[in-house]
Amino acid sequence: MSHYFFTSESVTEGHPDKICDQISDAVLDAVLKEDPTGKVCCEVFTTTGLVVVGGEISTNTYVDITKVVRDLLYNIGYTDPAFGIDYQSCSVLSAIDEQSPEIAQGEVMDGSKPQGAGDQGIMFGFACDETSELMPLPIMLAHGLTRKLAEVRKSGVLDYLRPDGKSQVTVEYDENGQPLRVDTVVIAAQHDAEIDHTRLKQDILTNVIEPICEKYLDDETRILVNETGRFVIGGPQADTGLTGRKIIVDTYGGMGRHGGGAFSGKGPNKQDRSGAYMARYIAKNIVAAGYARKCEVQLSYAIGFPEPVSVHVDTFGTGNVEHEQIEKAIRACFDLTPSGIIRELDLLKPIYLPTATYGHFGRNEFPWEQLDKVDELRKFI
Repeated sequence: MSHYFFTSESVTEGHPDKICDQISDAVLDAVLKEDPTGKVCCEVFTTTGLVVVGGEISTNTYVDITKVVRDLLYNIGYTDPAFGIDYQSCSVLSAIDEQSPEIAQGEVMDGSKPQGAGDQGIMFGFACDETSELMPLPIMLAHGLTRKLAEVRKSGVLDYLRPDGKSQVTVEYDENGQPLRVDTVVIAAQHDAEIDHTRLKQDILTNVIEPICEKYLDDETRILVNETGRFVIGGPQADTGLTGRKIIVDTYGGMGRHGGGAFSGKGPNKQDRSGAYMARYIAKNIVAAGYARKCEVQLSYAIGFPEPVSVHVDTFGTGNVEHEQIEKAIRACFDLTPSGIIRELDLLKPIYLPTATYGHFGRNEFPWEQLDKVDELRKFI
């Protein structure tokens, strides 16, 4: 294999799709805070001056949907009507219904059988040794850039920035699949109307790109900042937002596969979310145990059925043991039933809003990122 290039992107917390992801997860957290057994599947749509919250929620608590939306918009920084949406004057419509009883009956533990999966589907988890977080380098750099954009905006270092923004990072890899350098950095940063483009580009380079990517930059790295020359109109005014439309940003930046199911707004009874978290947990521990430099784990489920239909491992030629051995070790070391995943990863707590921005993986504050299964795996392989 010769040198190759791989690109990943991220978006800021003010991006319209990410606004929706955050509201969805804020609603989920509000339910779980008072009712850990509540069932939530909440989705959001936003456009100029409007937020629509819909979905299915079964709970014995009350959530003030309008307050959740307004608080979230305020925390992001949508505080001015000139931004196209603001926390005080936007319209909030709620269309929440209860969970379908036919779906619910597949998840209930009535003593006759274990809790079944909340839906059918396939979930992937991925890990590699490119970074200390055991994540692909392009997505970690892309997240670092968008997080930094929000930080310099909120701290006042670049007080002319507005909430919307995106990043994209292209990394050059050597023939052994190891990252060498950053080839291209792309930034789109929403800004006040009067800011000069030359100043903005230099400010972004100095305060955002260099602190995050400096180790990988060289004289040939291309820096592309607001290449249209102007990005004043942004957020929901420029583009509608929808929950679950940034699933590659949420996961591995395209480096690992994705089963297609979004995470945000779904409670842990939904395998789209909890199964993907478990698959990442497994893959990360396998790489940390030294059995592969790169590992992808696939889990699949059937609605109402407790055990995974299949478990598949791929180490992309970097493993030092047979896949069959790893798969047997996975089943021995990890409880892959829905109730087992929830218990193992402690998923009934209101921990989800922070996941809705800057990636669900590669952040050690989340339980699925822990490396506490390494020694156990080594006993079985």
